[in-house]
Amino acid sequence: MRELFLVVPGSLEQRTGGYRYDARMVAGLRNRGWVVQVCELDGDFPGPNAAAERVLEAALAGILDGRTVLLDGLAAGGFPDVLARHASRLRLIYLLHHPLGLETGLEPARAAELIESERRAVQEVLGVVATSTFTAGQLVDWGVSAERRRAVPPGVESRPPAKGPDPDEPPRILCVGSVVPRKGQLELVQALAQLQADDWRAVLVGSRSRDPGYVQRVEDAVLGAGLGDRIEWGGECDDATLDGWYERASLFVLASAYEGFGIAYTEAMARGLPVIGTHGGAIPTTVPEQAGVLVPPGDVQALAAAISQLLADPDARCRMGQAGRASMAACPDWQQAVASLEQALLGWRP
Repeated sequence: MRELFLVVPGSLEQRTGGYRYDARMVAGLRNRGWVVQVCELDGDFPGPNAAAERVLEAALAGILDGRTVLLDGLAAGGFPDVLARHASRLRLIYLLHHPLGLETGLEPARAAELIESERRAVQEVLGVVATSTFTAGQLVDWGVSAERRRAVPPGVESRPPAKGPDPDEPPRILCVGSVVPRKGQLELVQALAQLQADDWRAVLVGSRSRDPGYVQRVEDAVLGAGLGDRIEWGGECDDATLDGWYERASLFVLASAYEGFGIAYTEAMARGLPVIGTHGGAIPTTVPEQAGVLVPPGDVQALAAAISQLLADPDARCRMGQAGRASMAACPDWQQAVASLEQALLGWRP
């Protein structure tokens, strides 16, 4: 029997790219005969704080010796000492979506604290699974050898091409991501405020509960620019509703300051949507050059120019969409991604 314990903060059903990756891997491993137990931790993660440390400690203490434990970095990165206490009796493997200290909006001292804590944490585990080759490459600076790191990107599913809005409707811009500073919704609204002479509509899809202060800033920007009738809030939604937003879109825009991979980009490209993103983190390795336009993170002028250019050029949108769709068709699917994760889980030995 192949058995795995996945440790994550909060519910596995949360609708972010990282949690969707975790959930798909759990489902895939179970389909391959694994017994997977998900340990959903209550507490303020990534911490560090005493209450969250006790929760993680209790979760690991309850797992029998010799078992394989996959630790989502959001749960474990702040607690290297907890990992050290269990490293000799459990097969600990770290799952790195992106370094905790690179979250946008952190005070420099806080960012440095998280980077150092996570750097120590990955020294305590048998191996590290990163969700992109870019992120795996960052582990070199943390002293993680090639033998101890493995890139396992998300799978890409075949999707029907987006139909776009009805013929009598303007182009629709779609942005998918939790409304937090790193995802750049504020910069997107500021860019759209410069394009009021262009004909477009936009929808922002994603959770609005993770950073209420930032959500308020975005809402104020929408109202301040007089865009309340042109920008729609899609909120956090189920797969069927999300599919509908993709199907009716003309253009996908996500101006993230940083991504460790960027599942939303691949989902958009799989549907034949042209993509506008940034050079932040792994995005240039996720979005092929011919599939979209990338601008510097935080550059509102460049973002506005890229959006305006593609709004005015449906032929370019079509070419980019076709290129992205062809590129995604050549990517590994989720079954292949799960097989790669399985190989990593079985390969590392104490």
